[in-house]
Amino acid sequence: MTDQKPVRLAKLQPRRVLVLALVSAALALAITLWLSNAGPPVASECPVQAGAAATIDAAALGALAALNGTGQGRGYSTMAFQDAVGAPLTVASFEGKKLLINFWASWCVPCREEMPALDALAEKYNSDAFMVLPVNLDIGEGGLAKAQKFLDEGNWPNLPLYADPSFKAFERLKTEAVAIGLPATLLVDEKGCELAVLQGPAAWDSPDGHKVIEALLGV
Repeated sequence: MTDQKPVRLAKLQPRRVLVLALVSAALALAITLWLSNAGPPVASECPVQAGAAATIDAAALGALAALNGTGQGRGYSTMAFQDAVGAPLTVASFEGKKLLINFWASWCVPCREEMPALDALAEKYNSDAFMVLPVNLDIGEGGLAKAQKFLDEGNWPNLPLYADPSFKAFERLKTEAVAIGLPATLLVDEKGCELAVLQGPAAWDSPDGHKVIEALLGV
């Protein structure tokens, strides 16, 4: 009868075990990322409008050079805020008009400096086809009163008070990497679909600002 010596299994050194574990973890992470990126795309609220975005982008020169045409499919029809008496509204409440949605706060110095130009722009272009829609983001107790006092003192009749004391609208913009600070401006079409984005203030009541609005109205 032949003696069979037991096979001795090689012992893995602790360092080798650690290396194998790290390699396995890295491989698992790579597979996870590949699967997530290769999965079906998330449905967009709006169609891609590259042509319209390019038209606006081409008009954004000089004082409006920081404006970026987008048109990537982001939509804001459900974005909620309220009017001066607290009645709920959404961007869809203004369906049929192209909008310049400007997010501002009374404590934001560049926002305050931009207000006269926005008021003049609204006076020139507000119509059945277009509207400057300012959305105040003063939060906390007395936020709405501060915003209304600021508007009253500025005597800007074309800039009514709309507000989002919850700050949720702007949090959405931050989450989607659309804006990081105030002021921030969106240009949207009649369905609330984003066509262009501006981070920071601009001289809207200028020949450059007028060209952008006329480009928006023409697309």
